[in-house]
Amino acid sequence: MRPFLWGVLAMASAAVALFFLRYWKNTRDRLFGFFAVAFALMAANWANHLGIDPQREVQEYRVYIVRFIAFSIILIGIVDKNRRSRRG
Repeated sequence: MRPFLWGVLAMASAAVALFFLRYWKNTRDRLFGFFAVAFALMAANWANHLGIDPQREVQEYRVYIVRFIAFSIILIGIVDKNRRSRRG
């Protein structure tokens, strides 16, 4: 059951990344670009779970590193958006 759910999460994250990519393409707002990259990383992270033994998941630090990078990109995008809105 877990591989199916990881596949669903990977597909959902990829779909969200494509939506944000489309919004970024239409508006050229960098926040949408940051979100698209972050959700693409999350999709890759969930797809990567398929190759990891569930018993050793806690020992696989790359799972947490990719998640940390994705959430950091979202935070960087939010800070960047707030700084640009104050200047303009």
